[in-house]
Amino acid sequence: MTAAPILSITDVHKSYGSYPALKGVSLDVRQGEFIALVGPSGCGKTTLLKQVAGFEDTTSGTIRIEGNDMAGVPAALRPTSMVFQKLALFPHMTVAQNIGFPLKLRKVDPKVIAGHVDEMIRLMELKPEYLTRYPRALSGGEQQRVALARSMISSPKLLLLDEPLSALDVKLKKVLQAELKRLHRSVGVTFVHVTHDLEEAMMLADRICVMRSGKILQLGEPSDIYYRPADPFVAGFIGETNLLPITIGARSGDQVSYASSEIVDAAGSLPSSLVAADVGQGPALMNVRPELIRRCEKDAHVDCKLPATVTELFTKGGTVQYRARTPGGQELAIEIQGTSHLPMQLGEDVWLGWSKKDIWVLKPGEA
Repeated sequence: MTAAPILSITDVHKSYGSYPALKGVSLDVRQGEFIALVGPSGCGKTTLLKQVAGFEDTTSGTIRIEGNDMAGVPAALRPTSMVFQKLALFPHMTVAQNIGFPLKLRKVDPKVIAGHVDEMIRLMELKPEYLTRYPRALSGGEQQRVALARSMISSPKLLLLDEPLSALDVKLKKVLQAELKRLHRSVGVTFVHVTHDLEEAMMLADRICVMRSGKILQLGEPSDIYYRPADPFVAGFIGETNLLPITIGARSGDQVSYASSEIVDAAGSLPSSLVAADVGQGPALMNVRPELIRRCEKDAHVDCKLPATVTELFTKGGTVQYRARTPGGQELAIEIQGTSHLPMQLGEDVWLGWSKKDIWVLKPGEA
């Protein structure tokens, strides 16, 4: 028997005047899960988080936490805590006062608060001497840890994170990403995390929810979102990719025939498991990620191959990124790590190949 979700969002709409920010969003979040909400600016990620937190009322639909309808329940009485992009630490309070503030609002005994503050200091691996300091005396990373400690001290059922790491430099962001992962494992609280950083979402989340224009386009594990995107927009948004036009033919058993003006494939068919269920006969797109394409010989025995000319070359650490163009004008991205593969030169005519197990066929649509 499947356990009931800790958070259940059903057909939620939110409008600001005539502008619909959320359009029938439904989402179930499991107990102890780390879920990331991603999408372009204005897609409704933060709006959805505010509905769950109780900072805004929904226009329609229901939000349940642990089975309880949150309609009419104010933010202060919901079993949630939220960490914002702007940390909102009180500059006139010490670290200890900032962390303990949620419990002070609930009129908890000061001695009990002090004990919980000490627990949070240890959990967030902050030095005890920081307790008497003010936020201005802390680094950005230390301030972030204080904000997380303050959000956790009231033992929320749901921790809502609204891009808390976006203002940090790359090095510090990596450190805090690891801290978030460790914190999630340590406390077992359900995390709902809004981020623009797709690499961050892929690294931290158990599942990723891709949003656009107030709707959920796809919800799934990071590998599913990356390798089996629901549509061309998700394919391109979650990472650079190649979408090659093909024409789908008849299905025969577990195979689907296809044709392409440029792809050389002796079999001329694909396993039906690699074709999205909503793809019928006619135009379709073959999705191949750049890191799965390799240079090959013209007569190489590879599943799929095509000729192209290398048009651009970029080196990034141990990774080489190429751009190539087929005779028909199709632009391709190729990414090769290390030196174990045949190199390519700018302006060189090459053959590029990939395995069928690495593709996903989807319907054409707006990218």
